Amino acid sequence: MSRPRLALFDLDNTLLAGDSDYAWAQHLIDAGVVDGDEYNARNDWFFERYKDGTLDIQEFLAFQLAPLARHPRADLEAWHRDFMARRILPIISGPARELIRRHADDLSAIVTATNRFITAPIARELGVAHLLATDIEEIDGRFTGKPRGMPNFREGKIHRVDEWLAERGTKLADYESWFYSDSHNDLPLLERVTHPVAVDPDAKLRKKAQERGWPVISLRDPT
Repeated sequence: MSRPRLALFDLDNTLLAGDSDYAWAQHLIDAGVVDGDEYNARNDWFFERYKDGTLDIQEFLAFQLAPLARHPRADLEAWHRDFMARRILPIISGPARELIRRHADDLSAIVTATNRFITAPIARELGVAHLLATDIEEIDGRFTGKPRGMPNFREGKIHRVDEWLAERGTKLADYESWFYSDSHNDLPLLERVTHPVAVDPDAKLRKKAQERGWPVISLRDPT
């Protein structure tokens, strides 16, 4: 008897041809919500740490979540609607949507380190019902600027997937599973699934995929 199928997707630079975390910061700068010079320099610095594998996730979240705590929810939602139209829809490719459709009959989830406020509307746009993201603490409907629970990053992704599946009465080993990612930061979860797939991978992940014989694909729209 065949096992049920599970498809897990990283979001930034995988399903998206760009990074929603980074793009959100740029959107806030362009909207005049944060100081451009200072915020841009810090945003670039954290992005480089992510790429080279030295990111302190707690330090980054303190930086990234701070603007959410300074503004009313209605303002944040309005900025996010504009963000979706201007910055996210243009970086969702046809091949990414087609990959999601190929797993339409499977249990599917986006598994991303980016926080839930940024990513929940993106998951809805992509038609993926389940989202495992870094959660944000809220009090009386306002964000506090602090993460809630374990950040969904590196080994944290394994923890969150295991927790989510346990709530469903299952475990990862029960499934024939796929995980699609671009980043070497996702190697812990890639090494746990049945079918790890490198998507437009960074240099470190490409090398590892070649060594392990993992598929390497591209979701970038050729047009």
